Amino acid sequence: MDTAANPTTRTTPRLGAKIGVVISVLVGAFLAVDAAGKLAGVSQVKEGTEALGFPADQALVMGVVLTVCVVAYAVPRTAVLGGLGITAYLGGAVTANMRVEAPLFSATLFAVYLGVLMWVGMVLRRPELLRIAGLAR
Repeated sequence: MDTAANPTTRTTPRLGAKIGVVISVLVGAFLAVDAAGKLAGVSQVKEGTEALGFPADQALVMGVVLTVCVVAYAVPRTAVLGGLGITAYLGGAVTANMRVEAPLFSATLFAVYLGVLMWVGMVLRRPELLRIAGLAR
């Protein structure tokens, strides 16, 4: 069978999968930069950590946890596990921002927006996740 005559063959990635990869790379890159700042001990990161009510040295622990989750998310075989870890991490970010009464839409819910984007990217790459979650047949 000629691939040029049949453009819907498996050798041609779907547009949705390509968009999913782009979204996933952007989310992963954003989180990797966040983790790098925590691991490097950047002074602004330490100040932000303290502003949320955590000791400054906890930024390193947060950076390690986030790095492990992002690496798992970046590997296709463990992407769902990494996504679950990132979801938990982002849930903690929402809670920390709520605790200090940060602005709702710009700060507190930013982690929710990021998490939704992460899962949209993953579902576009792996549509079978909708069936597993019971959201599609």
